[in-house]
Amino acid sequence: MTRDHIETRAIHDGQDPDAAYGAVSVPIYQTSTYAQDDVADPKVWDYGRGGNPTREAFQRALASLEGGAGAFAFASGMGAESTLLLTLRPGDHVVLADDVYGGTYRLLTKVFAPWGLSITTCDLADLDSMAGALRDETRLVWVETPSNPLLKIVDIEAVTAIAHAAGAQVVVDNTFASPALQRPLALGADVVVHSVTKYIGGHSDLIGGAIVASDLELLERIGFLLNAVGAVPGPMDAFLALRGLKTLPLRMERHCANAAAISAFLEGNEKVNQVYYPGSRDHPGHDVAARQMSGFGGMVSFTTGDAELSRRVARSTRLFVLAESLGGVESLIELPGPMTHASVAGSPLEVPPDLVRLSVGLEHPDDLVADLARALG
Repeated sequence: MTRDHIETRAIHDGQDPDAAYGAVSVPIYQTSTYAQDDVADPKVWDYGRGGNPTREAFQRALASLEGGAGAFAFASGMGAESTLLLTLRPGDHVVLADDVYGGTYRLLTKVFAPWGLSITTCDLADLDSMAGALRDETRLVWVETPSNPLLKIVDIEAVTAIAHAAGAQVVVDNTFASPALQRPLALGADVVVHSVTKYIGGHSDLIGGAIVASDLELLERIGFLLNAVGAVPGPMDAFLALRGLKTLPLRMERHCANAAAISAFLEGNEKVNQVYYPGSRDHPGHDVAARQMSGFGGMVSFTTGDAELSRRVARSTRLFVLAESLGGVESLIELPGPMTHASVAGSPLEVPPDLVRLSVGLEHPDDLVADLARALG
């Protein structure tokens, strides 16, 4: 079967009809253990923490979409990140983008820094700054592109070349773009991480994470840690994530189109000071985004210059739901400062108090524009 395009792979890879009964949709294998032929002689798995057919189907499909040699699914994005960081050792150094999800910063500074990692934050869009942050003990450069919440764009190929020359690996959080828009491994990155909760799941009904990589030795280490530490997803979440993959390319097309319409409206609104959207030609990372992405994504952030006005806008929308998270079919609005990024308050990553972040959903763009226009007054 020809599977050259992502739309086809998203529906078929890792998802052959069930051998036992011919089910077209991968079944939910709701089991915690497996019958063995003899003592300590499992057919494939012995216990549900070590593996599950539904989870395995999702992992194979995601690895195919990202172009990796393998993937592992986790109970959450933070579970994936924590397990990946356990491949490091006390004394190792991590270079972290200065605009990342607040939970990632909290994990590194509040959990792994006391454990023994050292962390340096810098603007990874500034290659000189990035090169200057590297040390002999740097083992990992952590990239988000587009970033959360300011939608900075990082040149993955350029950062990877500098990091590899220094003996460091590069991990890219591909949550905002998804493999439908961006494939970091093909651009030289070593590892991709996802909050599967977001665009991959796509329906705001699951929590999950994932790691994808090309290096078999690294994958073996991550697989060991996944089983040993145990941050595994349940079969139902794996099933929902796999379902989400099937429509991911189609959904991302609409997310991108709607976000472009919202960005254009905001750029022309007198109560908006600045719009952060990589599809805008005024965005400093626009050219890089156009080169390494097939679309600019469904996220838009903006400032009003007035924190109280931004709060009123966030409280006043009717279609945009005031809620954390992103990437679902419904549009969401939030203020990162007191919400998703409260953990970076007072740090170098603190976000502007008037910053509004939009996860632009799949509703009709005219209805979304009207909702924002009314809220902005």
